[in-house]
Amino acid sequence: VRSRGNQTGRGGIIERTRRAPPRTTRIEVGSVRPRPGGAQGQGKGLPGVAPLTADTLVERTLRILIDAIARGEIGPGTRLSELHLAQQLGISRGPLREALSRLEGRGLIDRLPHLGPRVVEMTIRDVDELFVLREALEGMAARSAAARITATEIQELRRLLEASRAEGDLESRTSYATPPRNGSADEDFHFRIVRASGNRRLVGSLCDDLYHLVRIYRFRSKMQRGRARSTLLEHTEIVDALEMHDPDRAEA
Repeated sequence: VRSRGNQTGRGGIIERTRRAPPRTTRIEVGSVRPRPGGAQGQGKGLPGVAPLTADTLVERTLRILIDAIARGEIGPGTRLSELHLAQQLGISRGPLREALSRLEGRGLIDRLPHLGPRVVEMTIRDVDELFVLREALEGMAARSAAARITATEIQELRRLLEASRAEGDLESRTSYATPPRNGSADEDFHFRIVRASGNRRLVGSLCDDLYHLVRIYRFRSKMQRGRARSTLLEHTEIVDALEMHDPDRAEA
């Protein structure tokens, strides 16, 4: 499949100056509590909604931070204050620290002595190495997907391409992407092909380890004018090859 400096975030998810208190975005946990007093006094729960646990709170915090970093709302090199982040998100520092630890594991933040966590700054060499690795692994994933992809998965890929085509003005657009909706990686064109490969290690490498780093580069880079149209055509050819179960064309 082929296809930097501190900033102040729009959502305020970074360390602020002392002139203004941090804006707090509350994540309400356990705001609806059962009333005591037996069956007559018990309130009705939300059908089909699981209780919010510490793990889901960490996952929610992780998604918020990943999206803010990927979209440039928290710029490269920006220091992350645990105290301010916890206040702004309305959570304790325990789940926040776990989320930051996972960000570090995915290569999105690093830690410097006496400075704490900060958003990574990707060099030209970092980007080159990232895309060489991504190109090789996605080619392998496309080859595997060609042998096992289902008609339903093909339809979903075509739906994504039609959605991008419907945005129009492909000639003047400087970038092309099928970005995730609501922060869900399932909506990404490349992610879906990797999942269709059925190879759990490829899924783990591309969709967990590399996916969010690629998202950062996509949002911060600009392509040449008119590249959107040619990329859409390339992606259409990939889907055609997958539908024909042609591994060589899909990998090319």
